[in-house]
Amino acid sequence: MSECNPISTALYLSEQVRQAEVDAVANSKLSLFQLVEKAAQAAFTALHERLDGSTEVLVLAGRGNNGADAFVTAALLIEAGVDVQLQASESLTPSNELRLAIERFHQLGGVICEFNTANITKARIIVDGLLGTGIRGELSAEYVQVIEAVNQSPAWVLSLDVPSGVDPDSGSYEAVAVEADLTLTFGGIKQGLLTGKARHCSPVIKFADLGLSEFLPASSISQVTKGRLKGAFKPRRRDAHKGSHGKVSIIGGDYGMAGAVRLAAEGCLRSGAGLVTVISRPEHQFIVSATHPELMFWGCELVDMEVYLKLGWASVLVIGPGLGSNDWGYNLLKAVDLTDKPCVIDADGLNQLKSMPMTGKDWVLTPHPGEAARLLDISITEVERDRYKAAKQLQQKYGGVVVLKGAGTIICDQHRCVVAAVGNPGLASGGCGDVLAGLIGGLMAQGFAHFEAAYLGVIIHGEAADIAAKEGERGMLASDLMPYIRQLVNQI
Repeated sequence: MSECNPISTALYLSEQVRQAEVDAVANSKLSLFQLVEKAAQAAFTALHERLDGSTEVLVLAGRGNNGADAFVTAALLIEAGVDVQLQASESLTPSNELRLAIERFHQLGGVICEFNTANITKARIIVDGLLGTGIRGELSAEYVQVIEAVNQSPAWVLSLDVPSGVDPDSGSYEAVAVEADLTLTFGGIKQGLLTGKARHCSPVIKFADLGLSEFLPASSISQVTKGRLKGAFKPRRRDAHKGSHGKVSIIGGDYGMAGAVRLAAEGCLRSGAGLVTVISRPEHQFIVSATHPELMFWGCELVDMEVYLKLGWASVLVIGPGLGSNDWGYNLLKAVDLTDKPCVIDADGLNQLKSMPMTGKDWVLTPHPGEAARLLDISITEVERDRYKAAKQLQQKYGGVVVLKGAGTIICDQHRCVVAAVGNPGLASGGCGDVLAGLIGGLMAQGFAHFEAAYLGVIIHGEAADIAAKEGERGMLASDLMPYIRQLVNQI
């Protein structure tokens, strides 16, 4: 059993893991009940750290194999002398594995109780073995009541495989889902655990292999973590100069939105870019340059040859922060499209992109769910219902690299898809997305390929937020990330 935090981890659909179980049994490597026993042993090990010899453990068991895992876990706890209460609903046609698990539980003197929400709300430790990957359609009223009681309790909660109610493939849920303190996932890490609503329900994930690795297919989706930063940044040459590390033009900041372009520009500088020019409304020069005179500035009232020269000067363009929805921003985006420069398009640049036929595809798009919904002509609810699907649809429609921001940011190009479960709710404040856009543009200017710059930027951004949040998530500002971005890009 291991923490879910290596440099890169393959992620799977629940059906792929189920098929691996079937193949393992077909090859006489394991029986299905042996898999149940392995899962239960891993759960017992995870629980052992929480037990103090006097605390009763409440085990909630469902009708499927997740319930079988729960019954055998309860049996192991009884054997260890732990006081166990097991609640379950009756199953008219239990699987062979569930029947064997119930028999083992009874042989040790275990008693099955009906679901009792009053007892659930008083529990101190709960094992959630209600549904796992077995969720199908809407939850029954009984299960909704039980899950709500779990979430109202003060208990420390262990979910077996997947928090009950969460879709293991998308990470979404419709009504309610168990809010676990630890999710112990079996056989293969389910891709839905790392994005969307599941990030709230499964903040800590451990993985129990169960011996299925050789039967799992090659995965098209993987997790990337801060381990990817190690070795990503090489020492700079001693004879380097400012032109050696890329030139970036940051474009945006219509009336009243100077802060957005200013934050993007500093994020770009802190990433290590050599030279950064801001193209914005002339009125914003003081705001942009006052605190960081290192930022160059070009005032733009209309798109003329001077603007095209500034665009041509850069090796990478970042457009969108504070760009607005007026003709000024529209004309700047058209000008960017007429260049041959790689670019990052963010914020209002994405909203303008929706109404403009663009010729270039050499870009990184960084939408949040609302912008993604507008780009795809669907609702935000539909985006969040399956973030993997939405990210892939964006890439297919607009090309380039797509960074679908949110809890468990998804990065994909035509061939690859990764998820970065980094950062914290402190990032849900104005300006944080602008910092990320500038950071990605700065990494591209330093020679990182688009896809690599995108996921490294997301990791650095999220890790910087986690360091900043040591002083509290609430009230964290986008500008609080800057010193930590500098630290992280210097982890050589």
